[in-house]
Amino acid sequence: MRDEQTAPVPAQSTHVLFFPSLKASSGQSIIMANGTPAPEDRAAGLSPSARRLLDEAGKALSRGQPDAAERSLIGVMAMAPMSAEAYRLLGISFQMRGDHAKAADAFRRADSLRPDDAIILMALGISLYESGSVEEAISIFRRACELAPDMASAWYNLGKALKLQLHGQEACKALDHALSLDPNHVTARISLADTLVNLGDIADGAAHYREVLKRQPEHAGAWYALANLKTEPLSETDTAKLRIAFRKQGLPVDARVSLGFALAKALEDQRLYSEAFDVLREANALKRRHVTWDARQESAHVDAIMTAFAAPTPAPIDPTLGREVILIISLPRSGSTLIEQILASHPQVEGANEILDLPQVIEGESRRRKQPFPQWVPSTTAEDWARLGREYLDRTARWRQHRPLFTDKNTITWELVGAAQAMLPGSHIVNLQRDPLETCLACYRQLFSNGSHFSYDLDDMAKYYLDFARLSRYWLQHYPEKVLDFSYEALLSDPETQTRRLLAFCGLDFDPACLDFHKTPRAVLSTASAAQVRQPLRKDTARGMHYEAQLAPLRAQLRQDRQD
Repeated sequence: MRDEQTAPVPAQSTHVLFFPSLKASSGQSIIMANGTPAPEDRAAGLSPSARRLLDEAGKALSRGQPDAAERSLIGVMAMAPMSAEAYRLLGISFQMRGDHAKAADAFRRADSLRPDDAIILMALGISLYESGSVEEAISIFRRACELAPDMASAWYNLGKALKLQLHGQEACKALDHALSLDPNHVTARISLADTLVNLGDIADGAAHYREVLKRQPEHAGAWYALANLKTEPLSETDTAKLRIAFRKQGLPVDARVSLGFALAKALEDQRLYSEAFDVLREANALKRRHVTWDARQESAHVDAIMTAFAAPTPAPIDPTLGREVILIISLPRSGSTLIEQILASHPQVEGANEILDLPQVIEGESRRRKQPFPQWVPSTTAEDWARLGREYLDRTARWRQHRPLFTDKNTITWELVGAAQAMLPGSHIVNLQRDPLETCLACYRQLFSNGSHFSYDLDDMAKYYLDFARLSRYWLQHYPEKVLDFSYEALLSDPETQTRRLLAFCGLDFDPACLDFHKTPRAVLSTASAAQVRQPLRKDTARGMHYEAQLAPLRAQLRQDRQD
């Protein structure tokens, strides 16, 4: 099974959001407004049998058993077809399965039966957001906050959704308000810290991570977020605390993995490189045991892509379609956020961060044709490619509201260059490459929020890099005028020359602001890079020299690329 990061549409998103509905069902106090019933009144008017089934459904959902809950809810609805609470819990069961479209339908029905219930509206907002109706979701969250102004989770959901849509200042206000209502709302505090970091306020973001650790000294997420700033060194005291936390008995796997990556960073900051690598190896091995990755299947997929695009695609109907688009193609941790920051410092370019629109358009076409990509490529007409290109441009129109060009730097797009060129023949495609050893090590040192399952084993990582390298060469050979071969190391060596080259390829005049990219005020959603791109260009980013012996097998594998 391939890594879900390379599958364009995950089965269940991890975007947002905090959902308090089960807590409400179990009788915990939530202050409501404008007629929203208190939790204990939600089953009012039901028969004892219906109440019992409703209670069973709530308990099943609390145990993570949506199928059992649905069986009980069918009984409730047979006896009480106008029960808003039954539809609300049905919506939760669909959410648990990742079916947010059906969940939204259930929550809309609940809302029609019990209007102006903030908890129902918040649940509806979550499913709308996860199914792509972002603006409606944010509007629903705002309404929930109006109805329940003292419910911290409503303000948190609004803030998190605003953050993900790059409305950073508004997000900070909503998250601040959530914390004023509930100072112990850890996820709100971490989201506020993340937002501040994304906006470039690294010191305040770090202070909020520290505040979480003051309240919960072994909070794995806060430790990892602090370490993931990259530019903020961890102290000897931090290292000592992390050593203890990492070895604590009974930790959940995810927590131990997060603490392991944080401890490895702390040990590096203390220049204890041998111990750092040992911890890093242990944390990666633990993570690798709990993810699925098949390197041979990935290589076969790359072979299939090369075969599918061996014959030229049909001549485009409009060769200029997509001229607004700058696609940045790279592996993770290769400098794509830096390249985007340079480009987004130009007055003509908006930085969209890692958006999913291109792979989602491809996945949508695969569903329509009932064939996986790239099997359907040979049968695709010029009209088909133009239709897909227009669909992509419609989906990304929000990124051209203020500036005519925008960047798209999703790290799985390297597999979709052929499709992108056929769909958007006027686009600019920047193929960014970093030193192979440093790329693999940087990925190995990074705990990804989702996907990138190839990165937790150096053998897998090497094979993935080699697949990337050979497909990159393939694209450069097929589209020499359309794809720019761009080197991260060359940029570090001669920033002005390479920046001018990059801008010229994208059809842009040189602007000095692109050399002072670290001064550009914009939201950067890559937390791992957000602090780094707020600093002038650094030339000391290599780490491989600290791990010569440990990386010898990786280095030998990567030599295969030079021999092929």
